[in-house]
Amino acid sequence: MSNTAQAIEPAHANQFALLTQRRFGPFFWVQFFGAGNDNVFKFAFTVLVTYQLQVSWLPASMAGLVIGALFILPFLLFSATSGQLADKYPKEVLIRFVKSLEIGIMLLAGWGFMHQQVPLLLGCVFLMGLHSTLFGPVKFAYLPQHLSERELTGGNGMVEMGTFVAILLGNVAGGLLIAMPLVGPTYVAAACLLLAVIGRALAQAVPVSPATDPALQINWNPITETWRNLKLAHGNTVVFRSLLGISWMWFFGAVFLSQFPSFARDVLHGDEQVASLLLVVFSIGIGVGALLCEILSRRHVEIGLVPLGAIGMSVFSIDLYVASRGLPPSSVALTLGQFMGEAAHWRVLADLALLSLFAGIYSVPMYALIQMRSQPTHRARIIAANNILNALFMIGSSVLAGALLSAGVSIPQLFGLVGLANAVVAFYIFMLVPEYLLRFVAWVASRLVYRFKVEGDLNIPTEGAAVLVCNHVSFVDAVLLMAASPRPIRFVMDHRIFKVPVLGWLFKLAKAIPVAPQKEDPAAYEAAFRESAKVLREGDLLGIFPEGGITRDGTLQPFKGGIMKILETAKADGVKEVSVIPMALTDLWGSYFSRIEVSGGQPTAMVRPFRRGLFNRVGLNVGQPVAAERVTPEGLRERVAALLR
Repeated sequence: MSNTAQAIEPAHANQFALLTQRRFGPFFWVQFFGAGNDNVFKFAFTVLVTYQLQVSWLPASMAGLVIGALFILPFLLFSATSGQLADKYPKEVLIRFVKSLEIGIMLLAGWGFMHQQVPLLLGCVFLMGLHSTLFGPVKFAYLPQHLSERELTGGNGMVEMGTFVAILLGNVAGGLLIAMPLVGPTYVAAACLLLAVIGRALAQAVPVSPATDPALQINWNPITETWRNLKLAHGNTVVFRSLLGISWMWFFGAVFLSQFPSFARDVLHGDEQVASLLLVVFSIGIGVGALLCEILSRRHVEIGLVPLGAIGMSVFSIDLYVASRGLPPSSVALTLGQFMGEAAHWRVLADLALLSLFAGIYSVPMYALIQMRSQPTHRARIIAANNILNALFMIGSSVLAGALLSAGVSIPQLFGLVGLANAVVAFYIFMLVPEYLLRFVAWVASRLVYRFKVEGDLNIPTEGAAVLVCNHVSFVDAVLLMAASPRPIRFVMDHRIFKVPVLGWLFKLAKAIPVAPQKEDPAAYEAAFRESAKVLREGDLLGIFPEGGITRDGTLQPFKGGIMKILETAKADGVKEVSVIPMALTDLWGSYFSRIEVSGGQPTAMVRPFRRGLFNRVGLNVGQPVAAERVTPEGLRERVAALLR
């Protein structure tokens, strides 16, 4: 993330307030009008060749497929090149160029509409696909240059919501305009040109966004550069598998979007308005889910929401299959009013709304993670790799769905199978990248088990090496610290905790570093400090509990000297800058996961689960960073003790 973005304090009340700020507002409306224009043009053209023109070489049944394929083809051919351009040149310059190009394309398309030149309009479809291909990497690489880590989820949510609302409005407007007798094509031509001009005017207000790699040499060979981009993305395991996760979401969504007309006609027995209603519900669901991410994540890049989204996508896809099996028969096409009058149809709409809502929750944190974890110098090329994979997965979705339907699978069965496949794919991704699952557990613990409030979370650094030092009150302290941090934490933990059922497995999954007393196991003791130094050398976060064990009476115990050995080992290993962050967990003593005195025995934990009721309020207070050279165990203990008051 750029220094500019990090310096920004998120003073706004919520993500909508970003619209009032120059660093986001003009950019948002540029992409909004661009997505809307794409869909006004494409849908109006589809209706024109499906219902109004008779073109022998383009059958009406194939028109939508051909137009969709022509639009997506540039993503396969030119995404790699567009990613290089977005890294090499200032983004505001590219945005203005792309919007100027859109005006030229819309002038051609307008002439094609008014003279009903189908070949020219097909060429314009390809050119608008090229326009979107050039804009895609700029769009997602722009955000982390202007938004802080705490704003990135909200910003991405706004962009995703805006995109789907623009798609919806564009389809509606395109269909209404082209249907006007005699003047339809002229009105479509005027509307497309007007939207392009508005977008270009707004682009002039987009602030300066410096090039991240101005010395980059452009490779104009799309084949070799595509392969190079995919290899570049593959170099960061978490980022690459997040790209696959996003591409799967587009595979998943494409199955539903492509089947809405047939599903409305053949399964729901509805007319064209019912098919439009399905698109409206799906688009609104995606938008609402995207906007919810900022609230659910508490303004962090919270990838723990991804498993939550995946669960919802599968549950409601499968329930949509179940709900579609028991619908009342109809011999005539139902109007929108007749369709809404059947109670059974409300369950179908609820399933569709909820599966799309969870798809929005699933995708936004992944986009934010990719933006935050990619190297700024080649962030746009990583996003270009994402666009390539998205296009391939959407093509694969069409091929597989077509094959299954040809083999006799019904549309409801197709939806159910996709829901089951989503569960399998999600589980596979989460096992490959345990961070998603760990963050989900932390999210559940901090939202559903406890009411968790963090004070001073801006003191947790979003980049650079740091040691997080915290008091030790319960078996879930590490889980709560994970929930508070925007980045993964490697914990140094007593080797005995790995023997605790479930928690031990969880900490192994988190790659926690086991440490044993020096007298008990000298080799393990030294290995823990070497691994800790490696974590800091790589610029990551290290978490320790310097009391050496969970408190037995709820009071803060003396700090041991392990923190000093960690810092000394790191310094000897060449680590130059390490900050130490004091933290204090509050109100955890006496909860289910903490120790408690029981009559006639030693303090124990995880007994009497409801002794404090449900949703206990607990907290974390984060203090100001301390420079490594100023750290002493006694001084750190005083700082943590002060945070407990």
